[in-house]
Amino acid sequence: MTTETSPAQAAPTRVAAATATTETVPYAHTRLPDADRELLREVLYEVGTDPEQKFILGRRTAELERRLADRAGVRDVVACASGTGALVLALRAVGVVPGDEVIVPAFGAEPLAATVLGVGAVPVFADVDPVTMVMDPVDAESRVTERTRAVVPAHTFTTMADMPAIMAWARRRGIAVVEDAAVAQGATLGGRAAGTWGDIGLYSFFPVKPFGMPGEGAVVLSDNPELATLVRRLRNHGQDGVQRFVHHEVGLNSRFDEVLAGYQLARLDRAEDMIARRAAIAAHYNSRFAALRGSGLLAPTTGADGQCHYVYAVQTICRDSLAAHLAAHGIGSRVYYPVPLPRLSAFAAYAGEGADGRRPGTELASARHLALPLNLNLTDSQVERTADVVCAFFD
Repeated sequence: MTTETSPAQAAPTRVAAATATTETVPYAHTRLPDADRELLREVLYEVGTDPEQKFILGRRTAELERRLADRAGVRDVVACASGTGALVLALRAVGVVPGDEVIVPAFGAEPLAATVLGVGAVPVFADVDPVTMVMDPVDAESRVTERTRAVVPAHTFTTMADMPAIMAWARRRGIAVVEDAAVAQGATLGGRAAGTWGDIGLYSFFPVKPFGMPGEGAVVLSDNPELATLVRRLRNHGQDGVQRFVHHEVGLNSRFDEVLAGYQLARLDRAEDMIARRAAIAAHYNSRFAALRGSGLLAPTTGADGQCHYVYAVQTICRDSLAAHLAAHGIGSRVYYPVPLPRLSAFAAYAGEGADGRRPGTELASARHLALPLNLNLTDSQVERTADVVCAFFD
């Protein structure tokens, strides 16, 4: 394999040896490969000229749902308009109503809390493990009250939440589990697919996700037929898909696009290769950074079990200096959540005080994490250059 092979096309499973180069390495590069651009044009023409003339929730969407359910080993998959929409649908489906409390991680994306408020409930922020940066099961359970209706463990960056531990106390306490696996399609924990642990789960197809696409979209997964049926109605203004204009409950518009369904169907057999490429890049970074732990760089946990490959984030108390060093060498990086959710002005009213307001793991994760380039357009030489520049900073 040459160092200039396009990972998005070839999806190799290893990263080649170092090459001398001064090329820049952008953090994110979402340009579609030429083959995928052509595929998108072909699918657009196919859907646009189909005698059926159905552009949302058609047969392609139904087929994508069936095939994703088979691949995940789950009873039902329901496609919807976005990852945020999927969270709203899931919260509604498990019965969260105004006045309920929903436990969410304090370190993560804004929709984790915004969707809870959007259904009239109260977000309760649990601390995260400072190493894995995902929900701390013990801290989360300590925040359960008689008003707690659900918990939303979110898989973040490269690590799945501790689903066995969370499921154990949630089952014991009668609390619904909404598994936010937006970034974790293709990941498994103990042989079980991400997104299938909770009462209900979800994947996102946002462009930068592991099986992202050129547009918004997501799916909700569940083994519970009643929950899946409810999600199907809710995504379509409360209609059952059989009789129009008969609304069984107040729903919303979160329907899936047929062009994007056809596009995802055509690429589905390549999903494993796409995820494998990202895993290979992460594994190479891990091997290069293993020796830097004593110098102050903490790399993500190694091993395949419970690992997803959305964002490769290292941690160091020298985060800002490392980012500046990378930028000086033409390498992009990103700080995703510099301020914990409960310290954002949007959610400050729910931050808590005293012991309830202490989240040391979250503060460390927010202060120390730095994401390095991890996308399908990276060449091997760009991966190697990124690793070289990081290692040079700690020499």
